[in-house]
Formats: sequence, C-alpha cells, structure tokens
Amino acid sequence: MVKIGNVDIGEFPLLLAPMEDVSDPPFRALCKAQGCDMMYTEFISVEGLIRDAEKSVQKLDIYDYERPIGIQIFGAELDSMMRAAEIVEEAQPEVLDINYGCPVKKVVCKMAGAGILQDIDRMVELTEAVVKSTSLPVTVKTRLGWDDNTKYIEDVAERLQDVGIKALSIHGRTRKQMYKGEADWTLIGKIKENPRIQIPIFGNGDIDSPQKAKLYRERYGVDGIMIGRAAIGYPWIFREIKHYFETGELLPPPTVAERVGAAREHLRRSLEWKGVKLGTLEMRRHYTNYFRGFPNIKEYRKQLVTEEDPATLFAVLDEIQEVYGEQFAKGEVA
Repeated sequence: MVKIGNVDIGEFPLLLAPMEDVSDPPFRALCKAQGCDMMYTEFISVEGLIRDAEKSVQKLDIYDYERPIGIQIFGAELDSMMRAAEIVEEAQPEVLDINYGCPVKKVVCKMAGAGILQDIDRMVELTEAVVKSTSLPVTVKTRLGWDDNTKYIEDVAERLQDVGIKALSIHGRTRKQMYKGEADWTLIGKIKENPRIQIPIFGNGDIDSPQKAKLYRERYGVDGIMIGRAAIGYPWIFREIKHYFETGELLPPPTVAERVGAAREHLRRSLEWKGVKLGTLEMRRHYTNYFRGFPNIKEYRKQLVTEEDPATLFAVLDEIQEVYGEQFAKGEVA
C-alpha cells in the first residue's frame, strides 16, 4: 500500500491534480465517484489566506466524501507560508501540499510556483519551514526544472525528502515548456531508481488513456499517477484506467446519458457552491470534453458557453440527451 505519512491511499493511487478554477468541490465530487483515490484542492495563495481573502478562504472547503484530500498552497515568503500552514491545519485535510510547479507568469514573477525553481536553496528552506509548522504530512508538486539547462529534480527530490516531505509529485516538463511538447518522465523514473528515495513518487503529465497509464506505470516504476487536463469534462478517466489495470480490457466510453448526467450534476453542484454568475462561467471549460466526438455538437456547445440562465442551460442539456440519445441507440454516436 502507498502511504503519505500515515495516510493510506491505495495500492497504486490515481490522483487528481490541483488545477486552478477546475479542481473545486463540484468537480472533485465527480472524480471521486469515478474512482479517484486522492484529490487536491485548487492552489491557494498564502497571502490570501493570511489576509482572510474570501476567494482564498473558500478554497479551504472540503467534505468528508472527498477524503483523503490535500489542500495545496503557494507562496514565496517564509513567514506567510508558515502562518498559512497553521490555517490549513485547522481545515483538517489529510495532507498539506506545496505548489512549486505552476508556470503562470503572475505566480512565477513573485518567485512562487515554478518561479522557485530558479532558487533551489530557497525552495528547500521554505519547505523545511512548512514541515516544522504543521503536524500534517507535507507533500510537494513541482517540475523537472526551470529550463532544459536546470533540470535539478534528482537533487531536489533528495533534498526535499531530507527536510521532511512525505511524497513528491513531478510534472515531466520544465517551467519554460509550460504545457507544450511531450512530458518527459525519464528523470522521474531515475528518481524512483535512487535507493536514497524512500517517499512515494507520483508522475504527472500527458496521461490521457488507460494504455498510456499502464505503460508509464511499468516503464518508470512510479508509486502512482496524477491526472490533470485529461480529467476535465471526463472524470471517467479514473474508472477506465483502474479497469484496464485490473482486467487488461478497455471499458466502453460513457453513454450519452452518463455524459449528460455528469454535466447536469456538475452544473448543479457548481451553481450551489459558487452561485449563479460564477457557477455558470466556470462550467464552460468542461462542456467541450463532456461532449467531445458528438457530431454537429457545435451549436449546442455555443449555447452552453454563452448562456447565463441556469434553466436554459439545463434545457439545452436535456435536448442534447434527447437528440444524441436517439443517435446513440441507432449506433450513430460512438
């Protein structure tokens, strides 16, 4: 069994990556229902937390059905990170995770997220301070390095383990790559081969099918896989990978009814948790994947990403169910 500290997360856990404006409670509920073993919140600004900013504090919302769950923070100032760790502990997650991987400019320019990859000594110092500030197991999510010339992740893994982190998730790209090109898991595999490394190592980047998950599991020997973009609008990725691991067989894709049902449930939860304005707005990134591959879906998708009235949105989803359900029955929708 894989453990983060004393937290048991399964034999080969599938983890939901922390994604800003995506990994919220409505989305997490769907992923959990489809077999996700460990989830993380959206990343939370430590400066927002210690200043009691509404948006930051709301991201601390976690529910019993989500457990085990990690709350992820990002920041660059020692005192702020330590104070935020105390606030996170009060929310009682199983794990506190530090983001050293976000490549977005507004985060990086403050030497937070992947920005800290330019100063590894500082990264280690911040991490050690957080570990000492909380009784929660502390984990880290990061990248291979700042650019191709600074892929120090093998050394970083050892140093972070030495200051007390309990697991490390590694995205197989540098900050300079952002999300472009193919994720390189080679160094992730080398870290797993290092006899000094005793903590779980989770690989992240480009896992978008059961076959690829199995290949990378076997090739790189990771303790688990973290999935991000492939789960957006497609929470079934978790059940499909697990089924493939267990049987070697591919599950049929979700039916029209399952897709529409998930979209409806997601929208309902989003409206409930965020309110009408934000709930409808932040659902828009999910619709394309919910109905990917549907023929002539463009007009419906346009309505879903422009309409602001919830009743109308639910009506559009009902119409998709009616129209494409018939096509599915006739074998016209795969």
